[in-house]
Amino acid sequence: IKKRKKDKVVWDEQTGTWKRRFGYDRVNDDKDIPIIEAKMTDEPGVDPFAKRQDDKKKRVEKQEKNRLQNLKQAAKIGALPSHVQLAATALPITGTQAPPKKVTKDELGNVAGMAATSTASGGKFDRKLPGEKPAKKQGKHRKFLPVVEGSGIGSREKEQTENVLNKLISKHSHEILNVDKAVTMYNVKKEKKARNKRNQEGKSSSATNKLKPKKQLHKKNGKKGPGSSKKGKAK
Repeated sequence: IKKRKKDKVVWDEQTGTWKRRFGYDRVNDDKDIPIIEAKMTDEPGVDPFAKRQDDKKKRVEKQEKNRLQNLKQAAKIGALPSHVQLAATALPITGTQAPPKKVTKDELGNVAGMAATSTASGGKFDRKLPGEKPAKKQGKHRKFLPVVEGSGIGSREKEQTENVLNKLISKHSHEILNVDKAVTMYNVKKEKKARNKRNQEGKSSSATNKLKPKKQLHKKNGKKGPGSSKKGKAK
């Protein structure tokens, strides 16, 4: 296959002008056809222009389908079946030129296990092939604790429930009001406030006492005589 370069401009016989090969106002555009010749096979009441567009759309879809089918056939040469490849590689089989992923032994074993356990009985009553190995179990079995409480295993369910509740309560502990703690904090705050008030009153009273002048009482040493108390006696 050789890639040949095509001219971008082509001569249009309908209009007699040069037009683009692709894009807007291209050559042999369906919109430029003013008249379509009637045929004996045309159905009455059918728009020939709309039918022409529908036929072209169907041709394009058919060509795309054939192209993808050819690419699939080319990619399937020496490859696994499509359903096995889809399950093993988890990649859609489309028309891509990328090489398919090489399937490992573990992936094939997983796919075989899925196919063997996909029946109604889970593969228990299926007929086994000679030399077939047991299917690999990918799922995990869930172990449920007994409902009846006992001294042994039965107490685990209660313990798990308590752990879950404690975790939820501790997560939302800021939304829960502790009454005892709130009352204690209120009392401590009230006592602290009263103590500060008493301290301030004591400091203010001591400051006022320091500012006031101290009165010193002067005592007279001399004693009054008996004649001094009598004033204005007769001479």
